[in-house]
Amino acid sequence: MPRARKLWANSNLAALIIWFISALTFWILFQMLLRSSAPPSTGSSISYEERRTRLYDKLSRELDEKGAAFLKYGETSQSLSLSDLFTIKDGAVTPVLKAANPPVRANVLYMSPQYSVPIAEAVKSILSPYFEKAIWFQNSSLYHFSMFHASHHISGVPATEAEIEAEVNAIKAVAEGLCPLRISLDRVVLTSTGVLLGCWQVNSGVDPVVLRDRLRTALPHAPQKQLYDAAILHTTLARLLGQPKLPKENRITGLQFFHDLVNKLNSQLHGIQAQVSELWYVEEYDVLALALNGRMKVHKLNLGCSKA
Repeated sequence: MPRARKLWANSNLAALIIWFISALTFWILFQMLLRSSAPPSTGSSISYEERRTRLYDKLSRELDEKGAAFLKYGETSQSLSLSDLFTIKDGAVTPVLKAANPPVRANVLYMSPQYSVPIAEAVKSILSPYFEKAIWFQNSSLYHFSMFHASHHISGVPATEAEIEAEVNAIKAVAEGLCPLRISLDRVVLTSTGVLLGCWQVNSGVDPVVLRDRLRTALPHAPQKQLYDAAILHTTLARLLGQPKLPKENRITGLQFFHDLVNKLNSQLHGIQAQVSELWYVEEYDVLALALNGRMKVHKLNLGCSKA
């Protein structure tokens, strides 16, 4: 009898140990499963809108963090210096048009003059009194949002006429599956390089992140490294090229003057809405032809909103 009790006790102890090990194993595996299914703490878990907001916040801080490099005629956008883009002689600003070899092939969303002209007029009315000729205003008939490059001036990808035609057809197929975008101006930002940007959010329609992904799929030979963050939706409004002309009684110094100008622009333009209905495939025969009114060939593609 005592032996039977001892065997029973030993068997119960063994069962308890087995149960404990099984429970512990299940708990460990369950925790591993939870961790693997939880969203990552990196930027991939945030919405596209929030990603743009953080990007615009960073751009807004750039002027304070890096200073006004454009006052020293320093670097501007896309790794180019102001002297690469403009000459200023006798108060007149002239763009420097340099042939792009091979031609740049850019895919951009186009903003119609219905929306761009009022923005351009506001920018000119606020900035012109202070900069006279030390400024370059973006052509309001060419307001655009850079999306994706099949070839750019940093990493050129040559293409034959047949290859370009194939690219246009591929982009046309992308455009036909997209509906027009409704967007609103989140803010105006002045970068340290003197570029005045309109930074936008998407109210409806395809997000720029998704659009750029589709364009990359359609253009497999495009440069791996693109020029802009995948989430950004921005238009260049103007480029400041030198010192502002201030009245003698104006005692504002440092960067505060530029912040005040940006605040005026934002008070007038923040929240303005627009609809974007065209995707352009642009062959730019001059570097930054869209920005500098250079030579280009435009293939205009309507956003077809097809369900197919």
